[in-house]
Amino acid sequence: MPMPAEEIVARIRAAIPDAEVELTDLAGDDDHWAARVTSVAFAGLPRVRQHKLVYEALGGDMGGRLHALQLTTIARASQ
Repeated sequence: MPMPAEEIVARIRAAIPDAEVELTDLAGDDDHWAARVTSVAFAGLPRVRQHKLVYEALGGDMGGRLHALQLTTIARASQ
């Protein structure tokens, strides 16, 4: 069973509360997503660590329920 957008967003926001998450279903199957995640939590972190934070939020479902995720992370300056 594919992972629906609402669950992806909820899991990312649970781990990164200030995250702004924009999802695009790339294949129309709830299984291939593009995500743009913006957060203050990414400030000062290398891109690999930013992506790791998002993947950790999704747990063991990457490669399973969530087959593919094209990920873009953006560090937002604190306000």
